[in-house]
Amino acid sequence: MNKILSPIYNAFKTPDLRKKILFTVFIFFIFRSFAHVPIPGVDLVKLRNLFSQSEFLGLLDMFSGGTLINFSVMAIGLNPYINASIILQLLTLVFPRLEELSKEGEYGREKINQYTRILTVPLSLVQSLGMYALLKSQGIIETQSPLIVASMMVTMTAGTVLLMWFGELISEYGVGNGISLLIFAGIVGRLPVVIGQTVAIINQELLLNTVFFIILAFGIVAGIVFINEAVRQIPVQYAKRVRGNKIYGGTTSFLPLRLNQAGVIPIIFAISIVLLPSLFGRFVELIPNKIVADIAGIIVNVFNTGGLIYNIVYFLLVIGFTYFYTAITFNPQKIAGEIQKHGGFIPGIRPGTPTANYLNYILTRITLAGAIFLGAVAVLPSVMKQVTGIEALTIGGTSILIVVSVVLETVKQLESQLLMRSYEGFLS
Repeated sequence: MNKILSPIYNAFKTPDLRKKILFTVFIFFIFRSFAHVPIPGVDLVKLRNLFSQSEFLGLLDMFSGGTLINFSVMAIGLNPYINASIILQLLTLVFPRLEELSKEGEYGREKINQYTRILTVPLSLVQSLGMYALLKSQGIIETQSPLIVASMMVTMTAGTVLLMWFGELISEYGVGNGISLLIFAGIVGRLPVVIGQTVAIINQELLLNTVFFIILAFGIVAGIVFINEAVRQIPVQYAKRVRGNKIYGGTTSFLPLRLNQAGVIPIIFAISIVLLPSLFGRFVELIPNKIVADIAGIIVNVFNTGGLIYNIVYFLLVIGFTYFYTAITFNPQKIAGEIQKHGGFIPGIRPGTPTANYLNYILTRITLAGAIFLGAVAVLPSVMKQVTGIEALTIGGTSILIVVSVVLETVKQLESQLLMRSYEGFLS
């Protein structure tokens, strides 16, 4: 705990970092304020009753930070932006032009981010229409006026765009990854409600269930911290170089390869994708055609939150996105080139392509361990729910996974910025 709190305490003593932290907190405050501004024309009492009966909607509400159960102006949250990010990253594997952009450094990343923002708008309109249709079928929204429906869609789309802008502001002027931190803020904002529901359920259950819940919670947190901190150190030897009367190099350092290079992103991507079949099925169920509606009903039942198919797909998606995002963020060819450029080599491995192949070999295997762990943690609460009967565990496990990972990543960024400022102060 001291390791986590110490960088935060030291950051507050640094004026510019303190300003970044306070700016991030200010954006959190605005976000949570908007989360309680409802869109007119919705029966909130019926809406809360519907959410209390649907585990799927409860999970969506958890990741929207409570904006959905209040049907606020940010009701659909960051889901469209996350889906747009997934689509763009997949398209980079298909279209050579996008692949070239992804390799052009800061300019390429900015262009891809711009395409992601543009794609977010139509996705937001589609998801807002689907949300309206779902609530209309349940009698929560009674209006059929095209003008009112269009205004609801535009309002929800504007809320997503505003939230996306908040995330970019945090990334540029605040601390950490803005999108991840907003998802973190939303989950933390809903945690008191979920914990209260869990405690109420536990009070009605046997003592054994309480023990299961406590062990699971501590086990998940400890496991996430362990995996996030675990690294495989690759020794790198630098050859001696003589310049004039001085000898340079001849030292040995280590290249740290993390078990989980992708951080929390695979979980966010996976949960966004695995919820789509149920959301699509519930929307298509409203079509008058009986055959289509029956097929949609089957999709909803098959991908029921907490069901076997849902958990298997969720588990595989976490593993897949872990490898996918690791391949994007870690380039063995580039690392091998940098090592060779500075006169370094891995003992027993030739510089250049053999070094890149060796790094890829190691990374593939250690990433498998990290990916399986993340996937197991993601589905473990659903399994434990069947054992203990505590419904809130299905939501709690995934949310804890994201919260702990985001906290660790943000603290590491604070540590790196503190270290950088220490070096600057030393050199000046």
